[in-house]
Amino acid sequence: MDPAIATLAILAIAIVAFVSGRVPIGIVAIGVAIALWATGVLTLPEALAGFGDPTVLFIASLFVVSEALDATGVTAWVGRQVIGRAGVRRGRLTAVIALIVAVLAAFISINGAVAALLPVVVVVAARAKIVPSRLLIPVAFAASAGSLLTLAGTPVNPLVSDTAVAAGGRAFGFFEFALIGVPIVLCTTAIVALAGGRLLPERRPATVEGSRDTEEAARTFRDEYAVSLDTTSLFTADEGVTEVLIAPRSPLIGRRVCAGMRTLREDLLILAVRRGDDGGPNATQADPAGYLTLRAGDAVLVQGPWPALERYVQSPEVIAVSAPGTLQRGVPFSRGAWRSVIILAAMVVLLATGLVPPAVAGLAAAGALVLTGVLSVPQVYRSISWTTVVLIAGMIPLSTAIVSTGAAEWFADLAVAMTGGASPHLVLLVLCVVTVALGQFISNVATVLVVAPIAVSVSAMLDVSVQPFMMALTVAGAAAFLTPIATPVNLMVMQPGGYRFGDYWRLGLPLAIVFIAFAVLVVPLIWPF
Repeated sequence: MDPAIATLAILAIAIVAFVSGRVPIGIVAIGVAIALWATGVLTLPEALAGFGDPTVLFIASLFVVSEALDATGVTAWVGRQVIGRAGVRRGRLTAVIALIVAVLAAFISINGAVAALLPVVVVVAARAKIVPSRLLIPVAFAASAGSLLTLAGTPVNPLVSDTAVAAGGRAFGFFEFALIGVPIVLCTTAIVALAGGRLLPERRPATVEGSRDTEEAARTFRDEYAVSLDTTSLFTADEGVTEVLIAPRSPLIGRRVCAGMRTLREDLLILAVRRGDDGGPNATQADPAGYLTLRAGDAVLVQGPWPALERYVQSPEVIAVSAPGTLQRGVPFSRGAWRSVIILAAMVVLLATGLVPPAVAGLAAAGALVLTGVLSVPQVYRSISWTTVVLIAGMIPLSTAIVSTGAAEWFADLAVAMTGGASPHLVLLVLCVVTVALGQFISNVATVLVVAPIAVSVSAMLDVSVQPFMMALTVAGAAAFLTPIATPVNLMVMQPGGYRFGDYWRLGLPLAIVFIAFAVLVVPLIWPF
């Protein structure tokens, strides 16, 4: 079978599998890599190259950095600041978050911006009582729009700048992209804020791991245990409170305890004790002195340093009702927060200056978080969304195959040939539509690499400037909104938002049309033919 035809057939089967939702997306991605090897399209090293791709390693490291910010309460603090200034209305929250992620994406990578704000958005959604699926796709789309603000926003930007120079044009300035990027970011923000409520699904992910609101937890403890301390006394940066149950066959059964005593293990302060619900109507209650003889199922409220609480709940003597790690995430700027912020800032500087490759910056940050004690090695492994990593790694070879077999160029040439010697605007429209269509299945870098030489040839044939063609391709290349496999950030929000394959195009289609309109109608006004 012709390699191009085999590649397109594999792509079609993968899309059907993704849309059906009957096959786990990770299995589909691995199946794509194996099918490319089995059909002879790629060699085995090429088919499995995605698992060692620097982009995949970079994204995996960003999950670790994101976990550090979440586990140390940095995201809880940012979430409270956003809630305090934007309120709890979905539209206003979406607009504020979209602008923040767009600006951040302009100076570091799109992937880095989304990874840094992903836990923040989940926390904000919980505090505002909004399902994350109403906020996370807008985050990914706004990041793509923000990549159009500076030369460093995406690898496509310097690519088209260099291509313009090679074609006899000039290089684009660092902030020149903002001439078209600023209005696009504002339009994107308006669309996701106003239309997101109607076009985004309301789904909850199968598993939700995040921070518990400490104010809510403190209120529960005060109501159930009659604890008089306020929230700031119960939860601080260094200490916290957790609720445990006496486990069956625990050596603690039969011991007399009361508030104010210390635990034998980890020397934690007992704030209150309460007879378990399964104690029965004749269960012995606390005596006049406040002592209670412990039985299986009794509840104890203990307070102490966060690490000690974490070790205490690992004991087989007790069963944690509220995990200390989950509660600690809700405490703004808890233990290790400043170390996390400093390491994040160092990573951002490395990414913005380009001193080292993104993968090196991300892996160095992840390693520093472990070495400084912010995260443990088990936390690092748990923090990585392996489904996302496998999905991206498995789909990268497909992108390679589409380009290497000539399938992408065949489509591009066909689309351009359909316009004949028509006007520059019509040719530009066809090029942008082709770029958007290809960009839903292969990376925007690969898409622009395929279409850019054709655009250069067309500009020479029509004897017009190459600048509007290059800038228009940049805008169209950023409009990867219709599928979760279009960009890594679309995949990054898929699992936390509980999205399905077909959830993206509803909001993505009108947004893609807006991007094409800007590329065809507005770009030539700023950079004339």
